[in-house]
Amino acid sequence: MNTPSTPSHFIRSIIEEDNRTGKWNGRVETRFPPEPNGHLHIGHAKSICLNFGLALDYNGICHLRFDDTNPEKEEQKYVDAIIESVRWLGFDWGEHLYYASDYFDQLYEFAEYLITQNKAYVDSSTADEIRQLRGTLTEPGKNSPYRDRSTTENLDLFRRMRAGEFPDGTHVLRAKIDMASPNINLRDPVLYRIRHVPHQRTGDKWCIYPMYDYTHCISDALERITHSLCTLEFEDHRPLYDWVLDQLSEKIPGHPQQIEFARLNLTYSVMSKRKLIELVENRLVDGWDDPRMNTLIGLRRRGYTPRSIRLFAERIGVSKADSWIDMTVLEDCVREDLNEHAQRRIAVLDPVLLIIDNFAEDQEEICYAPNHPKKPELGKREIHLTKQLYIDRDDFMEIPKKGFFRLAPGAEVRLRYAYIVKCTYLVKDEQGNILEIHCTYDPDTKSGTAGATTRKVRGNIHWLSTTHSHPVEIRLYDRLFNDSHPDTEGKDFKNSLNPDSRKIITGYIEPSLLKAQAEERFQFERHGYFVADRIDTKPNQPVFNRTTSLRNTWVKTEDKSTHNK
Repeated sequence: MNTPSTPSHFIRSIIEEDNRTGKWNGRVETRFPPEPNGHLHIGHAKSICLNFGLALDYNGICHLRFDDTNPEKEEQKYVDAIIESVRWLGFDWGEHLYYASDYFDQLYEFAEYLITQNKAYVDSSTADEIRQLRGTLTEPGKNSPYRDRSTTENLDLFRRMRAGEFPDGTHVLRAKIDMASPNINLRDPVLYRIRHVPHQRTGDKWCIYPMYDYTHCISDALERITHSLCTLEFEDHRPLYDWVLDQLSEKIPGHPQQIEFARLNLTYSVMSKRKLIELVENRLVDGWDDPRMNTLIGLRRRGYTPRSIRLFAERIGVSKADSWIDMTVLEDCVREDLNEHAQRRIAVLDPVLLIIDNFAEDQEEICYAPNHPKKPELGKREIHLTKQLYIDRDDFMEIPKKGFFRLAPGAEVRLRYAYIVKCTYLVKDEQGNILEIHCTYDPDTKSGTAGATTRKVRGNIHWLSTTHSHPVEIRLYDRLFNDSHPDTEGKDFKNSLNPDSRKIITGYIEPSLLKAQAEERFQFERHGYFVADRIDTKPNQPVFNRTTSLRNTWVKTEDKSTHNK
């Protein structure tokens, strides 16, 4: 199934061995099981791409299943957002959309069965008492005083729990396994707890809800999942996964294989949903879709593409050992994708006035710029050259440093797609700030004009006509954190917030950009990649977000489309 462009990894090896031995009769059925209590982030994208990708590669099926067992924190808006994000990434589950709540009746039936088999009991201890009796990593736990209740009493109490007779916290249903087990997860884990909270799908039908470890394995088995992929923190939970299914083997045929892989650890990020919620609730960001967030809706609003995220997931690979991925890997993936697909445009972000003194007041010429330097089929667009222009302030240096090849007093540069100009003098205000840069142009040097002189200069600068450009809001985004590991133990991640992670400026754009549609992406030559904000862009009123800067190189030749110092 692997192609030369599809890296192999240990999970692929397991699947291929299973197919070779006929373990699942050639079936590959995976699932992505999010909790609808928040938005997906870049770490979830790794799991999405892995689960759906393997199903596609092996002609299998991937389910989307919501683990909706905690109605206190779950909302329909998160269900809707998760569905939209997975589809945005480019994946589809067809008819295989499921919810853990689909199985509440069966889960309850199986719980009663475990009670009748003396494999589960109702514990009336408080949460603190259960915690104290659980033991530690070095000391075994102790049996609950309610562990030896009779089957009859346990069934009666459990049914009364379901009937709503008891307040929250009065009783729980626990598996009866081994309180001395070295694996704490096997020390009589809780299977059900009382919660008098309406469920977003089942309403008031239930006041007891199953725990994740109990629900997840049964849901997998009922859906005939073959390979249940999860991150490494669930490795210690695998014996419980297997124990539950072993006890229910007469009720549920099939026993999916749980396989753990390393979660994504990304520098300059926090990957904890709890901490992302904290950022939102403390208004340290502007919501889940703030372009500085590593949520999928945040990355989408920032201008990241589904292709770039899928490329990132492929590039970082799948392993069994935890490691750190540098943020530059993700940024390089979006640059690589946008360099190929984003059309080029000109924007001036920090304007200063440039006046061509030997250009007539009413003179106007049309210059032509390619929409993409490597795709001539995309054509060219017109840019109007007039006497007064805007250029970027950092394209001029009054006392140029060594290696500075842009505009300076007495120096010549090419106005990109137009003429060579020479700086003759400056106009400053009383504080010495430059107000105007005056130049003369050489009329025999227009780019692309037949018969033009071949005289070359080392520098190129971008420009826009003052009468043919438009001011717009431009948001310059950077990394949310200025610490590569803001989530290190002992740190308060909020102290690592980057105060310069967003700057809002007014820049000038060429006229064609006024028609930019929401989520349309461009390379602003020399400045980086930008996207028309998907929320705030209105007809003829775009708002642009910087997705990422260009690579940190300065390309001096005129036939290159990206040059950045």
